[in-house]
Amino acid sequence: MSPIFLYTRDYDAATGATPVVLLHGFLGSGVNWHSIARRLAEAGPVLVPDLRHHGQSPHAEPLDYPAMAADLAALFAARGLDEVVLVGHSMGGKLAMEYALRHPAQVARLAVVDIAPVRYTHGFEAIFRALRGVDLGQVRSRRDANEQLRAQLGPEALRQFLLQNLEKQGERWGWRIDLDALEAAVPVIQEVPPALASGHYAGPACFLHGTRSDYVTEAALPVIQAHFPAATLQGIEGAGHWVYAEQPEAFLEALWSFLKA
Repeated sequence: MSPIFLYTRDYDAATGATPVVLLHGFLGSGVNWHSIARRLAEAGPVLVPDLRHHGQSPHAEPLDYPAMAADLAALFAARGLDEVVLVGHSMGGKLAMEYALRHPAQVARLAVVDIAPVRYTHGFEAIFRALRGVDLGQVRSRRDANEQLRAQLGPEALRQFLLQNLEKQGERWGWRIDLDALEAAVPVIQEVPPALASGHYAGPACFLHGTRSDYVTEAALPVIQAHFPAATLQGIEGAGHWVYAEQPEAFLEALWSFLKA
């Protein structure tokens, strides 16, 4: 398993603060964090990588948490970073947990957004069916694709999230992600982070979740506390799974409070 070069967006700040690293979710990319990253960069440097098989980073196998953690380790080594703050949403949250459990001394703080260290069974079949159903020959803009997706995927926020993966390829539009590879990886992505088997992170940790989401429940609290004993659990009112997109101000307020504590 060889690490790959991750395409990374830098939001620089003229301070010596510990860099905040924002990790996106499954089928997302670093672009999803843009507005949040700009706000966080007011206080310090922010790095937003595209994870393997996502965004502008290479498509490489395997797509699992140990491989993605190795990619992050290579990125931090290349940047000469001895310490980082990890903030991860969904799949990125599980990756943040995996990395913190493997490299606890390197993670100054850990913020996990709407995901727990448990196995999930949320289905992605409808999403992949909808993406494959887009008639790309009829697409002249993302708006056209959005209209095609509207009947199959109701929430506008979900459609806009997914449409970040649509790009102009010469004279046509196409998906920059490998739908087959990503769909095949769903069972692995839904599993518990492997480092949970023996890892332990005692540093400051915060699990932020949407009160309208079913991804983080009280049943997950004993597992969280067993492996992240200093963790706190905080709900963001009115938010579903896409917490930072649905309630950005409340999310930022909670995250700022944790980062400054």
